[in-house]
Amino acid sequence: MVEGGISKADKTEFTECWRTTWKTPYIMRLALSAGIGGLLFGYDTGVISGALLYIKEDFPSVDKKTWMQETIVSMAVAGAIFGAAIGGWINDRFGRKISIMIADFLFFVGAIVMAAAPAPWMIILGRIFVGLGVGMASMTSPLYISEASPHRIRGALVSTNGLLITAGQFFSYCINLAFTHVNGTWRWMLGVAGLPALIQFILMLSLPESPRWLFRNGKEEEARSILEKIYPAEEVEFEVAALRSSVEQEKKEEATSGEKGTLGRLRGAWKNDVVRRGLYAGITVQVAQQFVGINTVMYYGPTIIQFAGFASNKTAMALSLVTSGLNAIGSIVSMCFVDRYGRRRLMIISMIGIISCLIVLSIIFFQASATAPKISDTETAFFGANSTCQAYTKAADLTSWGCMKCLKKENDCAFCSAPGNLYGAGACLAKNNDIKGVCNAAKRTWYSEGCPSKVGFLAVIFLALYIIIYSPGMGTVPWIVNSEIYPLKYRGMGGGIAAVSNWSSNLVVSETFLTLTEHLGSSGTFLLFAGISTIGLVAIFFLVPETKGLQFEEVEKLLQKRYSPFKKNKKEDPKDDVDNN
Repeated sequence: MVEGGISKADKTEFTECWRTTWKTPYIMRLALSAGIGGLLFGYDTGVISGALLYIKEDFPSVDKKTWMQETIVSMAVAGAIFGAAIGGWINDRFGRKISIMIADFLFFVGAIVMAAAPAPWMIILGRIFVGLGVGMASMTSPLYISEASPHRIRGALVSTNGLLITAGQFFSYCINLAFTHVNGTWRWMLGVAGLPALIQFILMLSLPESPRWLFRNGKEEEARSILEKIYPAEEVEFEVAALRSSVEQEKKEEATSGEKGTLGRLRGAWKNDVVRRGLYAGITVQVAQQFVGINTVMYYGPTIIQFAGFASNKTAMALSLVTSGLNAIGSIVSMCFVDRYGRRRLMIISMIGIISCLIVLSIIFFQASATAPKISDTETAFFGANSTCQAYTKAADLTSWGCMKCLKKENDCAFCSAPGNLYGAGACLAKNNDIKGVCNAAKRTWYSEGCPSKVGFLAVIFLALYIIIYSPGMGTVPWIVNSEIYPLKYRGMGGGIAAVSNWSSNLVVSETFLTLTEHLGSSGTFLLFAGISTIGLVAIFFLVPETKGLQFEEVEKLLQKRYSPFKKNKKEDPKDDVDNN
């Protein structure tokens, strides 16, 4: 049941990946072409953060309804859940290549629908289409790369998918900034995603199917021809023998298990100790990845920047661009170290850093709230009774009002800063574009999401640090783990189940973030994520084994015995098993 090449994989470094792909550029061609799915994944999940600012300006109903904003953001995630669910079946039934091409079609259609949307409901429809594509790409791209890579550089190559995800997010922020002063702002932002989808679709027409999937489906000669392009000549026969051994063994297991249909395979998977323990690990890392709160930053990054006291849409997006760029850099770090230091170690270090940053961010936002400017009755009266926030005029105790109370969602109000002093007592005014124009004309700053804060810059710094720590570990490694922890027979299904758990967790986080900030405040929300992340860290420690440099056969052997973090797992030479078979 071996599926790999040589056994000294634990010595692999990023330099080995560079040397191998330099000698065999075909490997990198496969990885980068499939990785465009990651680019689209990153772009479509990142672009909405900036586009939402301008969608709210074009559609007042969206601006006034938190649930509508959360729905526009999270419907892509809801679509991704179904995309990942059916993606596992399509992967196993029709192959990895067809799955990627279907995802491209969905990306393209979704981008066109959103760009042409005359109303919020059509944006939501387009987001669902995009989400279906994202869900399929999120599990298929790393799976294709994993199965078309020499195992000694598999981690580094699968990391290219993670790099392209973060590159797509960075690209989305660049596009957001580029179209801030162009007619149609958010339409261009959302529509641009159709271009890379079309490019990948064309590229995939000329690329082969995964050799492991081909072998599994009786196309041995096609699989051999691809392996000859990937491996040195002296290793090809060993790879072919390994795949043959694996497939024959699995077919024997199928014949004796009597599994029929999807439900039968699901029952068989759950009864299989190796698959079940693989799912414990795979689902754990995917759920933990989301509940550290990363996609609150990706989906609502500019809004969080505004919570920290930066009022301008353009400034908020520019600062978010910095954090997104750091995310891409972190993915490069992952490529360099994931095969040197291991998946498990990177995730644990990453989780410890994430928890620390979330706690500090909670403290910063608490301090920002505590020191927010007061409301001045004189400054408010300056703009006239018709401009004053109605909730403020009806309040029994005006002395208790500060900027944070003024900005509570139910008040539908905004804060206009004091003249010449952002941190002085300002005015609490009705929230509409005409009054905003009057405030700006008086050379004051308009705040509708967050209040002026002297510590706001610290929030940006620790958001950046949070991203730097997240990206090399929890950003890319969960996808690597899920591309290599399941037996071939269940790889599509296992990856699909884990991806569904990822997107389901993502949906919970994205659909509740703004509501949480309204009820718990930014400080309480980040503290909540820190607590959940601590649970995730404990789960990873006890359930996730190290798969660094292991052939798929060795991973199976590792999971046959109940994993314990306190026991050293001896690595065996898989060639012995091939010889024995």
